[in-house]
Amino acid sequence: MYILLMGPPGAGKGTQAALLVEKFRIPHISTGDIFRAAVREGTPLGLEAKRYMDSGSLVPDSVTIGIVKDRLTKLDCKNGFILDGFPRTLDQAAALDSTLADMGIEITRVFNISVPDAELVRRLTGRRICKGCGATYHVLFNPPKAADRCDKCGGEIFQRVDDQEETVARRLAVYRARTQPVIGYYQEKGLYTEIDGRQAIDEVSIVIDGVLRGAMS
Repeated sequence: MYILLMGPPGAGKGTQAALLVEKFRIPHISTGDIFRAAVREGTPLGLEAKRYMDSGSLVPDSVTIGIVKDRLTKLDCKNGFILDGFPRTLDQAAALDSTLADMGIEITRVFNISVPDAELVRRLTGRRICKGCGATYHVLFNPPKAADRCDKCGGEIFQRVDDQEETVARRLAVYRARTQPVIGYYQEKGLYTEIDGRQAIDEVSIVIDGVLRGAMS
């Protein structure tokens, strides 16, 4: 099962990816998580990526493509993966096709979780992260018991720079401008399904499950 999850920041891709990991026992590969790990570790890639992430811009294709290619060659991807946040440009889509062709793999399905910008701003600006364990909270939907402390580890909770309102607006504008052609790319291939991300989590999951069952039949 080789799945691509598309959608703007805050659309709920990570939530659906976690459900798919549980069902299919395949890795969830998030470019955002990869870059944030590199930032925490202070690697050269992380320092370069941080400049773009903090300003709400996409990390350049030359950096993103290389790191995704390396990840897809790992043994745990042999029987499937859930790719989240990649590809976001036509060059990335072409590079992914080339990489998968070399591996003898074909994409099973591409899902785009669509959410209006106003709702995305509300979701993203309320998100808070634990500095200690990385647990995620939301001031409206999933607040911690204590306003500034993690329920799990007691670590400090903070708002990421890329979740601040001005940065969120830029992130969404960049996403819309650069990713729209990728939607057309996968529509032409007959692999594309768009899902209304304003639905409840379980309703989105039901749609994904139904499409995947059809793809496997």
